[in-house]
Amino acid sequence: MKEISQNLYNLKDNALKTTNYFLVSVSNRQNLELCMKYGSAGFTDSINGLWTFLDISVGDYISFLYGARVKNLYRVVKKVAYKNYKSLPPWPPVTFKMSGNTYYFPFRLYLKPERILDEPMIRAEFAYVAENLLLRGGYRKTHFQADSITFHNVSNMGERFEGSLEDIEFNQDTFIPKIVFKRELQRVPEFFYFRELILQSLLRKKLGTYGFLNHVIEYFDMENTPEDFEVLGEKALPEGYVDIFIKLRHPIAANKYILVEVKTNKAQRRDFEQLQGYISEFGREAAGGILIARDFPKRFSFPERILPVRYHFKSLNKERAYTYENLLQNLSLEIM
Repeated sequence: MKEISQNLYNLKDNALKTTNYFLVSVSNRQNLELCMKYGSAGFTDSINGLWTFLDISVGDYISFLYGARVKNLYRVVKKVAYKNYKSLPPWPPVTFKMSGNTYYFPFRLYLKPERILDEPMIRAEFAYVAENLLLRGGYRKTHFQADSITFHNVSNMGERFEGSLEDIEFNQDTFIPKIVFKRELQRVPEFFYFRELILQSLLRKKLGTYGFLNHVIEYFDMENTPEDFEVLGEKALPEGYVDIFIKLRHPIAANKYILVEVKTNKAQRRDFEQLQGYISEFGREAAGGILIARDFPKRFSFPERILPVRYHFKSLNKERAYTYENLLQNLSLEIM
């Protein structure tokens, strides 16, 4: 393990050029048919709905996931959050029996169909996502990020889309969702209180930069370049979930894994122990782990193979509301 010669502060260098691919869970067949009919995906006025809307970017690709089958391939061409969304078609509101809460769909993705496919998740080509589903014991999540190999495989399935879609765009007032740092300022769906899910999404995009990955490669003494790696979302493990998963994009003979655990507040000793447990599950293919937190214990001896990183937002005013892009731009990382 090498010492890093300098701390890392604001990461302004270019992000790696990557194509992200997600499988988006659909709750029922009626909603699936509406999504495919209009080439649109909707997400609820909940923290999970906001997280999905923010996590998926224009230019990314998605497929729908329903009944353990993968449906079609789309490119995201536009993202819109609508005001007065409760009366907007096409999806009816969803009411959960356990809580009695009713949710609507203010957050929308507009999609360009690329390929028509209807494939079972049991195909070997979907192994990366299928393992996540199996270890989670089912869906219970709005979206799953797949790796580059999965996306390559899906791009060769089915056939090219040659048809047309029905129009579902609206002449309706829109808004940009914002994040607040005081609970009393939350006004869903336009203002959401800052949660770990939001931080994970921001960090996934921030970690995929040349500067940070170069520091990681140096610290873990690896003979690789930043282009060799991809930064993925949550990865399910037998003992839990690692928040961000970094691995070789195209492994040959063996892979290299870097596991990232994220804490919104001060890291505790147990967080290091948890991450060490995750690292051990990957054996020799695990290069190490990264623990990202707002602060760390003083006079603490950091374990080997774990890189501690402090995050903060420049000039943060807790009385203000911030867009996701504001936070991403102002997010700084400091290697301890």
